[in-house]
Amino acid sequence: MISFQEALDSMSQEETPSLLLANGFSQAWNANIFNYANLLEAASFGERDKVIRSLFSGLNTYDFEKVMRQLVAAEMVCQAYGVGQQTIDQIKEDQERLKQSLITAISFTHPHVPHEVTDEQYTSVRKFISGFKQIFTVNYDLLLYWSRNKNDLPPANYRTDDGFRAQQRWEGRSTNQEVHFLHGGLHIYDAGSSIKKHAFTDAGESIIEQVRANLEQGKFPLFVSEPSHEGKLSRIEHNPYLNYCFQELRNLKGALFIFGHSMDENDKHIFSQIKKSDISKVFVSIYGDQNSEANTIARANARAYLERPGLEVIFFNAATAAVWA
Repeated sequence: MISFQEALDSMSQEETPSLLLANGFSQAWNANIFNYANLLEAASFGERDKVIRSLFSGLNTYDFEKVMRQLVAAEMVCQAYGVGQQTIDQIKEDQERLKQSLITAISFTHPHVPHEVTDEQYTSVRKFISGFKQIFTVNYDLLLYWSRNKNDLPPANYRTDDGFRAQQRWEGRSTNQEVHFLHGGLHIYDAGSSIKKHAFTDAGESIIEQVRANLEQGKFPLFVSEPSHEGKLSRIEHNPYLNYCFQELRNLKGALFIFGHSMDENDKHIFSQIKKSDISKVFVSIYGDQNSEANTIARANARAYLERPGLEVIFFNAATAAVWA
């Protein structure tokens, strides 16, 4: 594989690539926090805890979406075989409980305040993301949000535009938006008539404190946590902010870097949208042994989901990108 710098050097100096971030970006900062095993340990499923945890054990996984897919499949099988409605209703309830537990676990395991990230790490990540034009992410956490808003650190005066404006509805409008949270995020919420974001308050209340206060009132952040790419796409299409971000993928041109993504099928809607764009090169990061089972699958999926005439997929070594220093 080529290095990250070699990937950059392969483009013309006039070309500024775009970037799609996934969980590997957050894990590169702290793999102990941003992983499913940690989330499962922190999750609470209430009175259904024993049953739902047995599903994780039986499937030998920490992956919430994998368990969710099995619950969706179980619902379909039960309906086809005429299993009692009470059982089907319970399966549906467990699906919702699983989604809500994931959101709650993320909010309660998340770093509490921005200064838990060091200035050296901010400087490194700001230098990394400043080399890209449009930035897309499927992550829910606040690391990217904190990094792009951090003041008084190199690169000087670097700050990207997330597009949030008073009364912004993202319906049929063109904005200067450069950052796109494709699957929502902890700081984004649906206020009914508009989509808004949390920010530090004048009283010094952190975003995480606001999110946790909302959760205690049964108000959840804007999250896309459906188990399939079809379900994710349906959720996206019914929300003006998410749909706007999704459509912006199709407007991309030139080169795109994908960092920290396992290239799983459950994000196939994103890859299909990229494939429809005018992107000519996609650089996909691979972490660790490129011939491991997981990376072999990731490389095969990347080619299957993205390649077309005029679009080349190239792999680069993720470890050579000094994201968090």
